[in-house]
Amino acid sequence: MSVRIIPRLDIKGPNLVKGIQLEGLRVLGNPSDFAEFYYQNGADEIIYMDVVASLYERNSLNKLIEETAKKVFIPITVGGGLRKLEDLNKVLCAGADKVVINTAAVKNPSFVNEAAREFGSSTIVIAIEAIKQSNGNYLAYTDNGREFTNLNVEEWVTRVVDNGAGEIVITSVDKEGTAEGFDIELTSRISKKISVPIVAHGGAGNSEHVRHLIKNCNVDAVSISSLFHYDVIQKGSYSYHDQTEGNTDFLNYRRINKRLKPISITDLKKTLIENNIDVRSP
Repeated sequence: MSVRIIPRLDIKGPNLVKGIQLEGLRVLGNPSDFAEFYYQNGADEIIYMDVVASLYERNSLNKLIEETAKKVFIPITVGGGLRKLEDLNKVLCAGADKVVINTAAVKNPSFVNEAAREFGSSTIVIAIEAIKQSNGNYLAYTDNGREFTNLNVEEWVTRVVDNGAGEIVITSVDKEGTAEGFDIELTSRISKKISVPIVAHGGAGNSEHVRHLIKNCNVDAVSISSLFHYDVIQKGSYSYHDQTEGNTDFLNYRRINKRLKPISITDLKKTLIENNIDVRSP
């Protein structure tokens, strides 16, 4: 089966943002415009994550989802602040195809089962934010890596799958936004525990990191942010005007991580195909 390439768009208020280890968020632009651009350039799916929703106990993406669904005809996955069946229903009715749950699952594991029964397992995605401990174990966190749960990641992922989760998005908080490469050990451990699709996220700094991950781990999809976002902006494929709120440092000065080698979805897929990796043609 083809490995899916999924741009992840982190949302704060009306803006697409990006940080390092889920902190220090920079404003990058209008998320709907980026989503449309990615769709036109070969994205297999889109992930929208409201990165402050859990903090404020709400998800405010319905309008954005409706706008995106009118011009993007690939699956849309949405997460952040979804705590009740009613929340999930609203997001799905707005045009999302799948929903991502993290905090609500940690606080009430039976919610995963309830959601799977109501909407189907294939609709329910569990996000796990993992941080490696000094003893080598990985523990799960919530609220963008801010809140400690004391849950062992390998035990937790098995539990949520048993409860009906149809897909797992595993984020290495340690690697996220660093452009140092994926946490291969983390992803390998998870893939050996479960049989449902795994989406790896956090650390892509160049196309070789993506190739290395897919060659060495049994993943069904790769979720990528910085590689794609900064490629769009640096090449002038997208311009954002009248932005006055938030951290606009990158937009003003074009400062990016020196390790990062931005690439388009189209070029990344071509590179992967050349390396005999099965992805859908761009």
